[in-house]
Amino acid sequence: MKGADGKPVDMGYVGEVTAVKVAPLLECIRQGVTPVISPTARGEDGHVYNCNADVAAAQVAIALKATRLVFMSDVPGLMRDPSKPDSIIPHLKVSEVGALKSQGVVEKGMIPKVDSAVEAIQAGVDKVSFIDGRVRHALLLEIFTDEGVGTEVVL
Repeated sequence: MKGADGKPVDMGYVGEVTAVKVAPLLECIRQGVTPVISPTARGEDGHVYNCNADVAAAQVAIALKATRLVFMSDVPGLMRDPSKPDSIIPHLKVSEVGALKSQGVVEKGMIPKVDSAVEAIQAGVDKVSFIDGRVRHALLLEIFTDEGVGTEVVL
């Protein structure tokens, strides 16, 4: 990464997900335990690296061959105009993402989230949802209603 002056910036111990060990996750699921996953990983050099949580979640969903992935944050979903909560995009096809990036709709913190959603969809996840964790029962409303409460990303 480069700074405003164009010179490289040392981000410290920041890494990328290269593999997911699914056996411990499957064992937790088999035992009825919900695994809590920290987006950190030990590199081949022994150091612990921080990984982007959205990327890590997508990689876990891909590795587990999940049918659904939900990103919960503090925004209602992907919005055409972040200053207008009613501008939420309820349904987004992967083929529409490039145009939204060009238009600046997908920017800043939404870039890794949307890119991870696209990668998950392309790897076989049926649907990815962006929902607002501040909304009571948001997950249930997204999954069990026809309207949903966030943005769903599909192929």
